[in-house]
Amino acid sequence: MFIQTESTPNPATLKFLPGQMVLQTGTADFPTAEAANSSPMARRIFAVDGVTGVFFGPDFVTVTKDDTIDWDHIKPGLLGAIMEHYQSGDAVLDGETGAVDHAVHDGPDGEIVDQIKDLLDTRVRPAVAQDGGDITFHGFERGIGYLHMQGACAGCPSSTMTLKSGIENLLKHYIPEVIEVRPVAA
Repeated sequence: MFIQTESTPNPATLKFLPGQMVLQTGTADFPTAEAANSSPMARRIFAVDGVTGVFFGPDFVTVTKDDTIDWDHIKPGLLGAIMEHYQSGDAVLDGETGAVDHAVHDGPDGEIVDQIKDLLDTRVRPAVAQDGGDITFHGFERGIGYLHMQGACAGCPSSTMTLKSGIENLLKHYIPEVIEVRPVAA
């Protein structure tokens, strides 16, 4: 098994491409080791000293490390943990727990929310997946869209600019009811 790695705009996050499917649907975000209980693969990755976050996309894994650890010291252990997982035959997730997608919105703005989710799915999420992250819909209230940034996007130095200059402008262009976009914590 050959696992490729790619840098991301977030210097604390590295993208691993195992050459195999990671998740069939959705994404899974594990911002702490405690959150990784539902994933044998994430538990193996968190066992490597210095890991502070794990994120799964359809065909990639992004790992966030502590700023005091150098990638040259942690990368071999991460490659080994990912390879060991695939050789074990274990599932990536126990059942379907952990996989996330857009939040459900049961408000009067259902049509606007559907448009926001559609734009995120068709224009935004594929682009941020290239950088090892994901952005999902969290809520919409009084013209403000709330989005959850995950993987390499969470904590990235350029995430605020991406959110405000890119995503907010895109949504405002196509959906006049959107007046602002804000990030939310997990």
